[in-house]
Amino acid sequence: MEWIMAYLIETERLGMRRFTSADLQDVLAFSSDEDVTRYTGDAGTIASLEDAERVLNDIWLAEYEQYGYARYALIHKGDNKLIGFCGWKFIAEEGKADLGYRMLPAYWGQGLGYEAAVAAMHYGQKILGLKQVFAEAVAENTGSTRIIEKLGFNFTKQYQLTEGVFDFQIRRYDMDLSQWHKPQ
Repeated sequence: MEWIMAYLIETERLGMRRFTSADLQDVLAFSSDEDVTRYTGDAGTIASLEDAERVLNDIWLAEYEQYGYARYALIHKGDNKLIGFCGWKFIAEEGKADLGYRMLPAYWGQGLGYEAAVAAMHYGQKILGLKQVFAEAVAENTGSTRIIEKLGFNFTKQYQLTEGVFDFQIRRYDMDLSQWHKPQ
């Protein structure tokens, strides 16, 4: 599908924009991929277009309306494909935004996760004016923990998360985004 909507965030290889109803098939593709959701805690919860539509409408579009931001559609500019998401999610219980990202496995190992996360950090700091932020990753997910640590987040704790069939050790990282400096 051709993406005409302007990017909110852009890097050399990636663009990020709000999700739209035209994205349902792509949302289903990355959200139902077992490799993508292995460490997310929501594996298997998006198995149909109806499930993808529920996430799109009830989470992302609702959060754009309520908070002014949410996860953004991550577009690979080289092939003009929606490959996942990246961005901030406001966690009301914490009063803070959480940085998150996902992408299809075909795009792993190319530095795209870090590239997207740096751009989202810059956007969160300069455009959204976020201050205290955090990121979490399953301890086994070394790719994500490496990205979070490379971004300069401070490890604060590790805890057990058990929900239904999910049983993970979670690594928690915090940061004062107002003090963050974009890597050169």
